[in-house]
Amino acid sequence: MSSVYDNDVFRLFCTYAGMTTMKMMLLSFYTSRFRFKNDVFASPEDRISKSSKIGANIDEDVERVRRCHLNDLENIVPFLFLGFLYALSEPSVFAASMHYRIFFASRVLHSIAYLAPLPQPSRAFCFTVGWIVNASMAWNVIKLGMF
Repeated sequence: MSSVYDNDVFRLFCTYAGMTTMKMMLLSFYTSRFRFKNDVFASPEDRISKSSKIGANIDEDVERVRRCHLNDLENIVPFLFLGFLYALSEPSVFAASMHYRIFFASRVLHSIAYLAPLPQPSRAFCFTVGWIVNASMAWNVIKLGMF
């Protein structure tokens, strides 16, 4: 009896989906690091001391990591959905590995460019590469469904 894990493309998807999700999850810890370092918290109950800043006080380090994390959410969630459907469309192992690897690399480089910060268009380029990968997977899935 054959298992879904016998499918090389599905195993590739699982690997890159796991790595990409873990990268995104690490940004939440990075946000917390800056919150504690800069004594800036989102809610009053999170304060360490009475002098801790809350809510309206904006710390650029915290906000930069939050924006990077939000951008990951906006791009990785579609990748997880599209990557799964793409794996079901029976692409070649080479094509799937290129889609998954390029997307993962684009998100890692995007985070580096955002957090460093590197001058534009470095971040925009990384974002665009990931967007093109998602669009390519979507097109392949749609094309398969049309025929």
